Amino acid sequence: MAATDDIIEIQQLLARYAVTITKGDIDGLIGVFTPDGTYSAFGDTYTLDVFPELVDAAPKGLFLTGTPLIELDGDAGTGTQPLCFVEHSSHDMRIGYYSDTYRRTDRGWRLRTRAMTFIRRSGLHDSGIPHAFERPTV
Repeated sequence: MAATDDIIEIQQLLARYAVTITKGDIDGLIGVFTPDGTYSAFGDTYTLDVFPELVDAAPKGLFLTGTPLIELDGDAGTGTQPLCFVEHSSHDMRIGYYSDTYRRTDRGWRLRTRAMTFIRRSGLHDSGIPHAFERPTV
């Protein structure tokens, strides 16, 4: 079983992700990833250099995240975290979960990869509609 301190550190890292993206703090958001970190959704994988453009193109609102399920193995790990996104102007919601990989770095635990899976009204789980909004091409 992983050390409690490691679990708490990763939980705080994931809380920082939700708070920084909700507040539009792109530097804070990039800071939760390893330098080679990636985010996957909408059928594409994005590197950190396109994060500012990706976040700018995305709908704005509140990112409500649940307690993650975390599995650690030494200096690496995996996890799943529930998400409910509430769009600010309409209060429409999107629900789903993140599938993550973590790595311990000299700056502490960081996200190495984060992949979004949406849960549809039909019950299907998918990575999103490829052209849901204008976003950078990879």
